[in-house]
Amino acid sequence: MTFRSVLRLKVQQVARRCAFDLAWGKGQQLYALSHYPEALTELYQEWQRVYLSFYATSLRGRVEASGSITPPPIDWHARLVETETRLLYEFHRWLRGAELFEIRAEIARAARVLAEQAAETGERYAVELFLTCNSLELERLPWEVWEIGTEFATPGTIRIARAPSNIRVAPVADLKQRRRGRARILAILGDERGLDFQVDRQAVRALAHIAEVEFVGWQPGQELPELKAQICRALTDERGWDVLFFAGHSNETGLTGGELAIAPGASIAIREIARHLAIAQERGLQFAIFNSCSGLSLAASLIDLGLSQVAIMREPIHNQVAQEFLVQFLKGLAEHKDVHDALLAACQFLRLERNLTYPSAHLVPSLFRHPEATLFQIEPFGFKQRLKPWLPKGREVLALGACLALSLFHPVQESLMAQRLWLQAAYRDLTGQVPPAVPPPILLVQVDDESIRRSEVGNPNPIDRGYLAHLVNRLSALDAQTVALAFFLDRQQPGKDQKLAEAVRAAVARGTWFVFGTRLDEAEHEVDVNPKVASLDWSLQAYTDVTLWYVELPPAQSTCLDTCPFPYLLSLVQALKQSSLAAGLPQPNLRSPTDLRERVLAHLQRSSTALRLQAGGSDARLTGLAQLRLPAITSLVQKKLDQVWLQPVVDFSLPPDRVYQRIAAWQLLERQPDRATAQRLRDSIVLIGAGGYADADRGNFPVPPAFAYWNQQRQVFTGAEAHAYMLHHLLTHHLVIPIPDLWMVGLAALFGKLTCLSVRHQRHQRGWLLGLAGATVAYGLVGLQTYISAGVLLPWFLPSATFWVYTLPGLRRKPRA
Repeated sequence: MTFRSVLRLKVQQVARRCAFDLAWGKGQQLYALSHYPEALTELYQEWQRVYLSFYATSLRGRVEASGSITPPPIDWHARLVETETRLLYEFHRWLRGAELFEIRAEIARAARVLAEQAAETGERYAVELFLTCNSLELERLPWEVWEIGTEFATPGTIRIARAPSNIRVAPVADLKQRRRGRARILAILGDERGLDFQVDRQAVRALAHIAEVEFVGWQPGQELPELKAQICRALTDERGWDVLFFAGHSNETGLTGGELAIAPGASIAIREIARHLAIAQERGLQFAIFNSCSGLSLAASLIDLGLSQVAIMREPIHNQVAQEFLVQFLKGLAEHKDVHDALLAACQFLRLERNLTYPSAHLVPSLFRHPEATLFQIEPFGFKQRLKPWLPKGREVLALGACLALSLFHPVQESLMAQRLWLQAAYRDLTGQVPPAVPPPILLVQVDDESIRRSEVGNPNPIDRGYLAHLVNRLSALDAQTVALAFFLDRQQPGKDQKLAEAVRAAVARGTWFVFGTRLDEAEHEVDVNPKVASLDWSLQAYTDVTLWYVELPPAQSTCLDTCPFPYLLSLVQALKQSSLAAGLPQPNLRSPTDLRERVLAHLQRSSTALRLQAGGSDARLTGLAQLRLPAITSLVQKKLDQVWLQPVVDFSLPPDRVYQRIAAWQLLERQPDRATAQRLRDSIVLIGAGGYADADRGNFPVPPAFAYWNQQRQVFTGAEAHAYMLHHLLTHHLVIPIPDLWMVGLAALFGKLTCLSVRHQRHQRGWLLGLAGATVAYGLVGLQTYISAGVLLPWFLPSATFWVYTLPGLRRKPRA
């Protein structure tokens, strides 16, 4: 039971008045005096007389008669129902008196407060009312049916347990901390004269799947001393017991604490086995149930000896009733209810299902408890039980489900990615971790609005191929070695294709490598470049269909032969040209009869063994690129869940001038480049793309916030710039791997549950709140630095939200009593 509220009520009878003393919390108490109605005693005695007359045979007490219930000449059933009704009416009338109103109201208030606390997490709760009576006359009354909650419409259950007046020994610490696995039950079967224990045996054996059960009892021909010694040895078994069960005859005795009939004509007193019971308690005995008659003195003496909880019958009990009760009670234990809930469920069964057969039987069982002891229950064991505390409950299910759903929702992912990269850019800037200003490996030639205006080519959609021819001729004249065009050139443009084709051929003849951007069709195949512009026998092509936020890589097990991402193929060619494999690398040749990409990849495959033996420099970079593929899980979740897991992100937190050098197309055509730019044209990849004019082929995107952090004047972000970033990351092996939000949300839920379980009993929860807030901030800072130092992006917002959804209710909740 997660939530408990404990109240203690002492009822002391002095002459014809009763003093009610209610205590709870930290010294709070209420006191009330009420007149004890003399009629209540008379009604109880009349009920008891009729009760014993109805259940006149097969009682689990010392009687000579035996057999089954025989219909008596008097209708004792009707008499018993009548006397029970009169008794309960007078009992409830007394307890509903105005003198006890404040006591009833306080108990109801405690139940309401506890219900509100438990509602935050959906966990179970109960008000525990411990009742102590100073006289046998009061103790025999059916206090368990006191309807406190009905009067005030109190939610939940108010459980009434009994506590004896004298408790001199503290209960032994719970065995939960020491015993693992199945519970252990010792069943003592007493004198069976006039009784039948077959049902008792079967009911106890039914727990064998969750408990170890051992029976002890008299056997024909066994001597009494031997039997007593056997019982004592069983009680003190070194393995210990959780539950002690006794079935048979029993009676109340004032001096010996009650006695148990263990054999025909022989009994054993509780005082005789007190020392052995103490040893059993030290070894884990927590609960005893006496399915026998008149157990008030048994319970009082056992609780006084230190046993934490005892279930007994206050009145003589018929054998069949005892068996019905036991079956239902043990059924509750098998369902892992605590002993109090199991007892209440068994009594409810007798009241609702068996009242016509066994009237008043539900009034007889009682549970005696030590107020400081934890209720015993047979704990589930195994993997499922260890997992159960970690499963989400109540609001946690809704919150966790919402965070998991958001972690799979693309617009949310992109929004969080955009804000995170902006924060990463600011963190780089504030901490001075911006990469040094070195010549970037990419020269981006952008056909911008000014270039279109100066060229007088008119509508740039599609791009004028004559204008591209001018750019290619200019780059060839400047000795550019690698040129990439991020324009779609699969369709014909009459009158212009020939100019571009002549420019490309002339440049290839001078040794220039060309990589053309293309798109994927519905079958995920690359749409070839218009053969009137270029041939794939002496130029390369790769698809430019990529997302804005992620670096496109070949799938796992792909050879890049049929389809290949545009930035990846470019970077691979550049790395090959700068490696030790450059000498044997197939070159673009206008007379070549075979596909250039096939020849390049075949050369890389043939040289892969030698390449792996090389170390350092450009060869190490080529080795990394040749082996770089999307993880298998990335390809799988893309197909199954439409998710992007572990695919490197485009690091817009890097300033654009550290990634590429930008030059407008009109500047390239009209101005003479300086010496440094001219050298860069020869050594770098020249990427020609749209520069932000409307409806460009490769599209324009909203400016990523991180990019805008470095360049606040920009109103549009182009596809060519996205490719430049990806190309830079591949050439420099600057790959930032994002950990999926879904994974971190799940991990945050586990940490949140662990924290919740840890802090829920702590008193100084404000300190925990500040500490956890600091830890959340620290996690964010660690994530920012891990991004830079280790190339790992740890999501922050959704995991942090999940963590706090789990922990906040526990921090706001008052520590339970």
